[in-house]
Amino acid sequence: MDVFFLEQSEADLPPGNDWLSVNERASLNALRVPKRRADWRLGRWTAKRALAAYFSMLGDHQALADIEIRPAASGAPEAFIANRPASAAISLSHCDGSALCAIAPFGTALGCDLERVEPRSPAFVADYFTAEEQALVAQASGANSSCLPTLLWSAKESALKALHEGLRLDTRSVTVSLPEGIATLKPDGHTRVANPDCALEQCCSVWRPVEVRCTSGEIFRGWWQQTDALLRTVVAAPDPSPPTVLRSADELTPVTH
Repeated sequence: MDVFFLEQSEADLPPGNDWLSVNERASLNALRVPKRRADWRLGRWTAKRALAAYFSMLGDHQALADIEIRPAASGAPEAFIANRPASAAISLSHCDGSALCAIAPFGTALGCDLERVEPRSPAFVADYFTAEEQALVAQASGANSSCLPTLLWSAKESALKALHEGLRLDTRSVTVSLPEGIATLKPDGHTRVANPDCALEQCCSVWRPVEVRCTSGEIFRGWWQQTDALLRTVVAAPDPSPPTVLRSADELTPVTH
C-alpha cells in the first residue's frame, strides 16, 4: 500500500492566515499559549499542503482554505475538502519547529511521529518500555544506546495514533521490534552524518523497517528514517510501502488518483 508524507518547517509558513477556513481561524484565535498556536498553525499548513498535492489540487491560499483538518471524536485528525470528508487517512506530528503529515488511502489505520534524537534516561526506559524493548535497549552499545530509545518511543507514538488512542493508552500496550536488528543500524555510504556520535543517523532517502505488536492483537508495520537530529516513523495497516515524499503542492508533480 502506498503512503505519502510531507514535512514543513516554520520557515515555510506564510505571514497571514487567509489559507485557513473561517472555522479554523476561530479555533486558532481560541488558543492562548504561543507555542500551542505555533504548533497548531504549522500542523494545519503542513496537512493542507500535503492534501493539496495528494489530490492534485492547486496550492494557492484560496484552495487551501477549502481544506479543513477537524478532530474526530477520538481526537485524531480528519480531512475535509469543501465541507466533505476527504477520501484519505492522515496523521500529524510536530517537533522543534517542524511538522510531519502522512497520508494513505481512506480506511487505513495510519500513524506518524516526529522526534528529536536525544538520550533517554534508564528511568524513562523502565517506565515506558516493555520488557522486550528494555532488553533491546540493553543490547545496544555506543551511539545506538543513546539513539535507539528515541526510535522505539517514536514507533510507539505512531502505533498509538494508528489505534486512535494516543497516550491515553499505556505505552507498554504496544511493543516495537526492528526486523533488521540492531546490528544493521549503522550508517552506509550514502548517509549524511550531522552527529558522528549517533550511529542511527540516516540519509533522507533511506527508510528502515519497523514493526509494532499490540496487546489487543493488532500488528502495525512501517518505516523509520532519520535526518540530522530528527527521526520520523510511519506505521500502518495494511502494510505500507516505504513512504514517498510530497514536497509541496506547488513544487510536486501531483499524485494521480
